[in-house]
Amino acid sequence: MNGTRLAAVLAVGMSLPVRAEPLPVNAQANPPVNSSHSITSYAGRWDLTLRTPIREQPSWILVTEDKGRLEGLMVGLWGHATPTEIQIKDGQIEFAMPKGEGFPEGTLFSGRLAGAELVGTATTFNGASWRWTGRRAPSLARSSTPRWGEPIRLFDGKDLAGWTFVDPTQAGIWSIEDGTLVKHGRGSEIVTTSRFRDFKLHVEFNCGPMANSGVYLRGRYEVQIETNAAQESPNRRMGAVYGFIAPEPAVPRTPNVWQSYDITLVGRTVTVVNDGRTVIDSRQIPGITGGAIDSNEGAPGPIYLQGTEDGRVAFRNIVITPAQ
Repeated sequence: MNGTRLAAVLAVGMSLPVRAEPLPVNAQANPPVNSSHSITSYAGRWDLTLRTPIREQPSWILVTEDKGRLEGLMVGLWGHATPTEIQIKDGQIEFAMPKGEGFPEGTLFSGRLAGAELVGTATTFNGASWRWTGRRAPSLARSSTPRWGEPIRLFDGKDLAGWTFVDPTQAGIWSIEDGTLVKHGRGSEIVTTSRFRDFKLHVEFNCGPMANSGVYLRGRYEVQIETNAAQESPNRRMGAVYGFIAPEPAVPRTPNVWQSYDITLVGRTVTVVNDGRTVIDSRQIPGITGGAIDSNEGAPGPIYLQGTEDGRVAFRNIVITPAQ
């Protein structure tokens, strides 16, 4: 993920002045709460779904409170978790979509609690609006240690059986070459038709110079692959859970060299091993990555390889071992 996605998904009914640069972390505004209503009613992580004219779009927000002031961290249609302003007015929550997250800057979300859910409207500067809902993000905690099943080879090096394209008209960037699955430039994401909950995933990749891709776990959490993000923060470079968790130590960003990830995902707990070295050790993933297929974190999801970023990236030996 390098902060750019398909702006066309919101082109109906609005003009999209999209920029990819994220706001700096210290850009967070802390507006005081100006309502007597309970702040704790809105505090926590929320999985959001926006109903656009084309299709449902996922988003995510974390609402916290510190000495009567609300703080927000939001993920839009793409990009990473970015600070946003939050207020409670007359019992309703209001927040603006941060710049560079797939909506026009200043798109205002307003909503209220309806039982256990949030319901509301997102309105752009030109008056276009859509309904959105929010559900509290599940903990995803398991009650027992997983028992591992049999490994499943997701790519056999011969054909794309078991895979599909998000945008078939842009599938031409993918090819099979000498038993490897290769992305050439920008085009469609490629997604497994099977869905998984908890699993171990082995994938080998070769990232060309100034290239970018990623492996999405359950179609929602991206483990970054890149050689073109040296200017980004560590939690958006090679080996990171994009926008949330930086690898320690850093993963080499050497182009045209085969590397491997061994990723274990159990609930929200992720471990990432790069070429036999653990770089993320049993860390909790707070929420979805921009570009997620949906915000339904409690459901199984596919493995998907990102195709909407620059450059050549090859994949091979993609094997998943599901938990039983």
